Amino acid sequence: MYLPLAFLALGLLATLAPSSISAPSSTGSVPHVVHEKRAADPLDWFLSHKPSPTKILPLRIGLTQQNIDKISDLLMAVSHPDSPDYGKHWTPQQVVDTFKPKAESVHSVVGWLREFGFEREKIRTSANKGWVEVMASVEEVERLLGTEYHVYKHVETGEEQISCETYSVPADIRKHIDLIKPTVHFNHRPSPKTTTKFKRAASGANLGKPGVSTVGPKKSPDATPVPPSLENCDKMITLDCLKALYDVPDFNPVSTDTNSYGILEFTPQAFLAGDLDLFFSNFSPSLVGVRPKTVLIDGAVVQTTNQSFDFNGESDLDLEYGMSLVNPQTVTLLQTGDLVEGAGFDNWLDAVDGSFCTFEGGDDPTQDGIYPDPLPGGFKGPESCGILAPPFVVSTSYGQDESTITAFSATRQCNEYGKLGLMGTTILYSSGDNGVAGNGGVCLNSQGQPVANGSMFNPDFPATCPFVTAAGATQVNPGSTVFDPEGACEQVIFSGGGFSNIFAIPDYQQTAVSSFLTNHPPPYTSAQFNNSGTSRAFPDLAANGANYVIGIDGEFELVFGTSCSSPVVGSFITMVNDARLAAGKGPVGFINPAIYSDQFQDAFNDITMGTNQGCNTYGRLGSCYRRWDPQRHQVDSVVPLASLEQNNYLRTVNICIKLRETRNNEGNWNL
Repeated sequence: MYLPLAFLALGLLATLAPSSISAPSSTGSVPHVVHEKRAADPLDWFLSHKPSPTKILPLRIGLTQQNIDKISDLLMAVSHPDSPDYGKHWTPQQVVDTFKPKAESVHSVVGWLREFGFEREKIRTSANKGWVEVMASVEEVERLLGTEYHVYKHVETGEEQISCETYSVPADIRKHIDLIKPTVHFNHRPSPKTTTKFKRAASGANLGKPGVSTVGPKKSPDATPVPPSLENCDKMITLDCLKALYDVPDFNPVSTDTNSYGILEFTPQAFLAGDLDLFFSNFSPSLVGVRPKTVLIDGAVVQTTNQSFDFNGESDLDLEYGMSLVNPQTVTLLQTGDLVEGAGFDNWLDAVDGSFCTFEGGDDPTQDGIYPDPLPGGFKGPESCGILAPPFVVSTSYGQDESTITAFSATRQCNEYGKLGLMGTTILYSSGDNGVAGNGGVCLNSQGQPVANGSMFNPDFPATCPFVTAAGATQVNPGSTVFDPEGACEQVIFSGGGFSNIFAIPDYQQTAVSSFLTNHPPPYTSAQFNNSGTSRAFPDLAANGANYVIGIDGEFELVFGTSCSSPVVGSFITMVNDARLAAGKGPVGFINPAIYSDQFQDAFNDITMGTNQGCNTYGRLGSCYRRWDPQRHQVDSVVPLASLEQNNYLRTVNICIKLRETRNNEGNWNL
């Protein structure tokens, strides 16, 4: 059920008040209370049958973490330029020690399972005691949780998955539990092993694990770009166009051994070496033959068996521009998931934070790959837990509709991004390519459920998480040059943006959003978007996302999307990190508090043209307006990095970082 954000706070549970049920209690006289309900009824799936009562489920119980209610304040302390602790990022051990569950929670949950009848040797806990696991039959889990499981089948592929609509726990145990998996967390799209799911990117194809969909790129019908020229940047974007558009200085890194930039891809999406060299030979010759530093997570492969736009487009795009912009800085490819099981967001988080793993953390069998993979041809090795330090910047061009994940699961994942921010990592996610609508243009009904003809806006996750930096897309308007103001991207795609239905507004954007809603309210009501004024607004940043020239499957194509914007923004932040490291400082880490702060007021550019249509609305109505603060002046020699798109009344702001001044500036925002 949809709940206005006026009644939600960050980390609020999906059920505001426990409600008694008639299911038998596993702890004597203690009543059960509903803990979670399914976020949304699945489209294109039908209830098929009951699972076998003897089927084994890998039950994983996520325990309530200590101090998690303080994570926003702790992150602001190391991320806001006014803070005396700015840039004093934490060690991984500090993160584990601060947030690990109380011993009381471990004892209570294990005691509950023991009382139910599970033998102690069958109950396992993670290294940081954050998760408890037990292998149990469907019949046992149904009695334990007062629920009923069903098998659902996809109408097109015939793929099956198991899920329940709601589950309950004893009232005295509820305070010790965040969430339990597998339960209500339903995959709304088929998995990687279903070949029919891979469609043209322009149709909203989902190129990763169910629930994880790429937000681009989208292919242009014009597949014959001409050689790069600034005069043609409204028709095709190249490296030269981007550098001229954002006045990017020559990048001569001096911290290549200590700096790090990661780009995330989900198998079977993979780059082709020939495509990289085709692009590099035309636009970045010194990179011909150079490949990213590849980290294979959970049996991942950079596959070349399947070659098409849908399999290669995203990886080719991300690496061609990411590697070229930061050359000669090494780019790390975080290739995630095997060819059979695939992967979800939790899998790559496991790899950079071992305490987050299942048995060392918590993956969801309905959202993530579970390893070792028992399926034929699956990865038989152990899951990748803490196999690399978090890169200083991670760019991700994948996402899912916020409506398809429960508030419990979204919040737990979001908090993990906050922990990475505490350790000094900038997390970038594309904001989506369907304006205010969800993947494939799906909108919500009045209950917040995705339906075929919905009218309520459908935000994107993880872009709505307040601990990530959401990247939107702009464009060089047709007939304009790189020296003219950009517009919001509305060629082929509409840059995703809006307000969360789960997460509360973070402190760092309250002033900007309040001013927008007060002085320039969108011409829509609560029937169409969360207009409470207390919810997270996104995106935070924007860069050009239209008409990118990429080498793909042996030829040049033009592509569109916030999928283009995210790796470009990540490249710019990597440049800033190089300057900081050269000055003996650390990476910028979580940048949102800085880019919304007063110190950046003079660095704003307004984009006053364009819309982000969706859900049967036509975007911005009425005249555009300029600047949050009309007294601000234009800044020269900058890299525009950010936008704030408020639902369909589009207000895009380019927040700029002065790269030329960074290396010589020892004060001024600690950049």
